[in-house]
Amino acid sequence: MTNLSAKFRAMLATRDRGATAVEYGLMVALIAIAIVAAVTLLGSNLTDLFNDIAGNVAST
Repeated sequence: MTNLSAKFRAMLATRDRGATAVEYGLMVALIAIAIVAAVTLLGSNLTDLFNDIAGNVAST
């Protein structure tokens, strides 16, 4: 009986580790999406800003 309960506990522990790995994977994916979105938005704004500065420097 002890072997059966030990196997059952080991099986439950394995399921928890798998669920945790999936949760961490989802968090990493969401963070990556947020980083890509931020870089995309800031990239276009910075390009416009530098082009404005370059235009002002060239005209003076």
